[in-house]
Amino acid sequence: MSNFGFSDLRLVNPYGPSFREARSAVGAADLLKKAKVFSSVAEAIADCTLVVGTTAGRARELQHELKRLEDGAPLIRRHLSKGSVALLFGSEKVGLSNEDFSHCHWLMRIPTIANVSMNLGQAVALCLYELVRRAPIRKQTSEEVAPTADELERITNSLMSVLKNSGYLKGDPPASSEQKIRRMVRRLDLMKEDADLWLGMLRQIAWKIGQKR
Repeated sequence: MSNFGFSDLRLVNPYGPSFREARSAVGAADLLKKAKVFSSVAEAIADCTLVVGTTAGRARELQHELKRLEDGAPLIRRHLSKGSVALLFGSEKVGLSNEDFSHCHWLMRIPTIANVSMNLGQAVALCLYELVRRAPIRKQTSEEVAPTADELERITNSLMSVLKNSGYLKGDPPASSEQKIRRMVRRLDLMKEDADLWLGMLRQIAWKIGQKR
């Protein structure tokens, strides 16, 4: 991260002993010292407007669009003019879960032979290098501001509440239903102004449903 100019390191439930005893390369001690720790992916990405998960692909069934690194990096660079981007990496042993993926807009992989998983540090280095090796990022304009992950999560929660209270979702829906709704909201590719409008409409619908019950 330090080599390629990135400084915002966020960790979700890191393994305590390893994290506390970690040593960084020369010049990166301050980056590790300022790393932020969160208890969930949702908290870690709350202020981000684009969330991209990484995966080796392999044989698992994915519910997201999967892009190669060289195709995904230009999209990430363009989106940086609209807001913050989170690049999400899982552990080397198990990678990211389906719950983690549900917070992502799309997924990205480094093309390797037979989709073999890479060492985590090497994977991060390759992804960050691909992001910085092109032209500088232009500044965002007010018309291009995207909603944060936290704002999209509020839309997801409001939509889930309306679907339950209206009877569209029966009983206590499984986690897969919430993940499906979360993915759908991200596929809408909303701008912040539209996200605010959606949230307002859903709150009004929820209030009306509550009035009739």
